[in-house]
Amino acid sequence: MTGTTPSGTASEQEAAQWVRGMFDRIAGRYDLLNHLLSFNLDKLWRKRLVTRVANILERPGARVLDLCCGTGDVLLALEARGGKPVLGSDFSHLMLVAAGRKITARGFRTPLFEADALAIPLADRSLDLLTVAFGFRNLANYEKGLDELLRVLKPGGVAAILEFSKPTNRLFGALYGFFSTRVLPRVGGMISGSPDAYKYLPESIKKFPAAEPLADRMRAAGFSRVEFERMIGGAVALHLGTK
Repeated sequence: MTGTTPSGTASEQEAAQWVRGMFDRIAGRYDLLNHLLSFNLDKLWRKRLVTRVANILERPGARVLDLCCGTGDVLLALEARGGKPVLGSDFSHLMLVAAGRKITARGFRTPLFEADALAIPLADRSLDLLTVAFGFRNLANYEKGLDELLRVLKPGGVAAILEFSKPTNRLFGALYGFFSTRVLPRVGGMISGSPDAYKYLPESIKKFPAAEPLADRMRAAGFSRVEFERMIGGAVALHLGTK
């Protein structure tokens, strides 16, 4: 299976069901733990994503989807920058409930829908931009995921994937490894009440392709003009690819 493989799962269907249940369990503490465990750097990573795609967001009539939108932080930032509604989708119902509360509080009218990222219920060639922030790693099949991104993008449309990656500096990599395997599971498990979720997180990062292999996979899937930039010593990478 080329995709996420949570412990105890033996098929893509089981992996997808496990991930959906896991995100439902941690939805209530998701934002708190994101900010706490990243030392608030997650806000800067998401801001960089929005900045890189601002030229598309600001086009009149641009159609945009934030896939695996979670509690909606990227979604709301995209909508604020572009000045127009952005579609949001996730397959965790409770994540969408949390996103809906934020949307209501901001006075936005953002359309949300619950769906599997491997079967997006949108027409072929319907989007100008598709973003995925810290969600692509959780797909049960990465190749199928890339194919689906390509399917719904218009020719010239752009996919932006913000995801954890592999640090390039050996010393920083060792410190990052200690934090992600020793500190993160304990703190995340204690606060969320779901230790398995924060044990899964570092395991999923370790198994996910580094920046260069992910770029290669995007090119192999059919994306052109693929580029990426590393952040925080390579622990996070932002990939852009054009259909």
